[in-house]
Amino acid sequence: MDDKPLLSEKAEASEIWDSYLRTTSFGRNASFTVQEVPPVNQTAPTPQAIGHELQRQNLDEIEIRELLIDHIGHRCCWGSRPARTWKILAVEDCDVYVGTLDTFIEEREAKTQTVPLIGGNYNGKKHESDSEPELWQLDMRSQFPALFVPFKETKVPVPNSETVDKCIGCIGRGVTVCPTCNANREMMKCFVCFGRGFTAHEDRPNTFCGYCNGKGYLPCLNCDSRGFIKCQKCQGTGSLLTSKIAVVRWKTLTKRKVSATSGAGSVPEKVFHRAEGVELCNTQAYQCTPAYFADSYFLNKFSSEVISLRAEVPPSANVICERHTISIVPVTRVTMEDRGETFTFYIIGFGKEIYMKDYYPARFCWGLCPCLEWLRV
Repeated sequence: MDDKPLLSEKAEASEIWDSYLRTTSFGRNASFTVQEVPPVNQTAPTPQAIGHELQRQNLDEIEIRELLIDHIGHRCCWGSRPARTWKILAVEDCDVYVGTLDTFIEEREAKTQTVPLIGGNYNGKKHESDSEPELWQLDMRSQFPALFVPFKETKVPVPNSETVDKCIGCIGRGVTVCPTCNANREMMKCFVCFGRGFTAHEDRPNTFCGYCNGKGYLPCLNCDSRGFIKCQKCQGTGSLLTSKIAVVRWKTLTKRKVSATSGAGSVPEKVFHRAEGVELCNTQAYQCTPAYFADSYFLNKFSSEVISLRAEVPPSANVICERHTISIVPVTRVTMEDRGETFTFYIIGFGKEIYMKDYYPARFCWGLCPCLEWLRV
C-alpha cells in the first residue's frame, strides 16, 4: 500500500472543503481545473495481522451448535433436535471479499413557484443592479452535511428572482364569473317574474317577486347572487408572485462488488454487504484510483474492478468526494448429517450471523405460518 503519511482530520476536511468551494463558485460547466483532494489512506493490515484476525472466526463444535440453536429459537415452528444431535460432517472456510466505492455528490435543481401576491411577501430588489445569481453560485456552506450521508435535501429561495405578474385567471380583476349562476356571463332570469323583479296583477298594484326577492334572477348561494366569486388562483388580489426555489440534495451513490468462492456462491450478496469483516484498505479522494497491494495481484485486480463500477453522476450534480474500501468477511460453511440426510448453513462475519437458504429438517409449519418470511434476506 501507499507509504504516504496519514493526513490529519483537520487537513482532510480543509482540502475537501476547498474542492467544494471551487465547484460551487463557478458551476459544473465552467472552464476551471478542480484539483484532486490528496487521498487519505488507511494502512492495510499485513497478511499476518489478517490471519490473526480471521483466526477469531475458528469455531468449535459447541459454539456452532449454540449459534444454530439460537437462530432456530426465533422460528416458532422449528425443532432444535437436528441442531443438538446431528453430526457435524464438515466445517469449511470460504472467506469473501467485499469492495465498495461511495461517490458523494451534490445536486442542485431550480423550481418555480407561484403564489398569490399578499402584502408583505414581496421584498423586491434592493438595488436596480442586483441580478439573479447562478444556481451554483449560491452559498450552501451553512447547510452542508457530513460527508457520505445517505441523503439530505434542503430548499432555499433564489435571491432577486421574484417577479409580479397579473393573474391570468381573472385578468387582474380578482374575481371570476360564478360557474353556478353566471357560467355564460348571463344571469339566469327568474322564471316567476321573467327577470322583471316584480309580479304584475290586474286588480292591484305590482308586487315584488317573492321567489327572487325583486332581483329578477335566480338566487345563488355560491356567489350570493352577485354573479362573481373571488378568484381562487390569486385569492382575490389580482396579482401573482413568481419566484425560484433552489432544491439542493446531497446523497451517496454506492457501488459494491463481492468476490465469493463456490462454497459461498449460494448466499445473496446483500448478506455480505451488512456483515462485519476486516478492512484491508480505505482511501478517500476527489476521485479514487485502484488500491495497490504489493503482494497480491488478485486484490489489485479486484480493486480495479470495483473502481470501474463508478456510479453515473446526473448532469445536474457535482462530485464532492469518493471513498473506496475493500474488506474480507469471514464465512464458515457448516454441513450436518444424520442417517444419510444432510443440510448446510453459513456463519457470516464477526457478528456470526446465521444464513440458511431454504432447507431445515425439523420444520413443522408447512408454509402456513409467518416464520418462512424470516428466512427471506
